Amino acid sequence: MKSQIQNQNQSQSNGKDTRPWWRYGYLWLVLSGPAVVVVASIATGWIALRNQDPVVDENYYQHGLDINKTLAHDRAMLPGLEGRNHAATPVQPTMP
Repeated sequence: MKSQIQNQNQSQSNGKDTRPWWRYGYLWLVLSGPAVVVVASIATGWIALRNQDPVVDENYYQHGLDINKTLAHDRAMLPGLEGRNHAATPVQPTMP
């Protein structure tokens, strides 16, 4: 106990800090950033390797055109559907 107090007094009188490197808080602040990035990159690589994207179909352009034709057909039916649905709604009285 006495030697610890003497060591502390000597370090204060010399003006030098004799603490070990892991006792500095700023060191951990500086090292934590790169450590988090390394862990995140390993996790990203793991996810990328486990969940690979499927291969794109060679005929993807034709599939896109077919989808657009179906959407155009659905839009062509829209006025008729709205008219039929609106005919079933009750008449709203107008304000004079």
